[in-house]
Amino acid sequence: MEQIDNQIVKLQKIIDDSSNIVFFGGAGVSTESGIPDFRSVDGLYHQEWDYPPEVIISHSFFEANPKEFYRFYKAKLLPQGILPNKAHKKLAELEKAGKLKAVVTQNIDGLHQDAGSQTVYELHGSVLRNYCVNCGTFYDADFIRKAKDIPLCTKCGGIVKPDVVLYEEGLDDKIIRGSIDAISKADCLIIGGTSLTVQPAASLVQYFSGKHLVLINKGDVFLPSGVELVIKEKIGEVLEKIEV
Repeated sequence: MEQIDNQIVKLQKIIDDSSNIVFFGGAGVSTESGIPDFRSVDGLYHQEWDYPPEVIISHSFFEANPKEFYRFYKAKLLPQGILPNKAHKKLAELEKAGKLKAVVTQNIDGLHQDAGSQTVYELHGSVLRNYCVNCGTFYDADFIRKAKDIPLCTKCGGIVKPDVVLYEEGLDDKIIRGSIDAISKADCLIIGGTSLTVQPAASLVQYFSGKHLVLINKGDVFLPSGVELVIKEKIGEVLEKIEV
């Protein structure tokens, strides 16, 4: 307990000393809201399904078997009643106070925006945005939820696809450029809720050259060079103790 208290004090000093903070987060940020991650013992990769999850959420599977794709997608990746947790809320507070300049997230749940964050780079897209693959008409998440099997465009009959990056698909260049720009200008980078194993997202950390590099993650994680502080606790429980 004394160790974590000392670490919180160090983190508070780092935040107080910083004026351009960027947060880089992964699945561990949303697990405290009840969304399972992919690689933990209780994550999606360890739950039984007709196909391995990494196969189902691939571009080729989406095209070849959209009905099974959406059966999995609606059950596992489109949860209802999920609310922002302490981590999301504290990051929004830090942004409102002018300390945090951007959130770079690997998550697709939109919880950062729900908490009030304005500048969010969603590396892997968002379940809240969906588009017809033929005509580009926009549809919200409720349209996908209410679709019986495969959601079809009401205008042209095309399949409506979530604006999420599936396996075999590349990341959005504009989002990548914005993330790199934010990270490269930061004087403090806080990495949280990620094991830093998912590429190419994790490689963005290498663009940081600022003063303070902090890592907060409950589980084991790849440690980039120059880390000043490592806190192995739940990120929400850590950030809620920070004064803005």
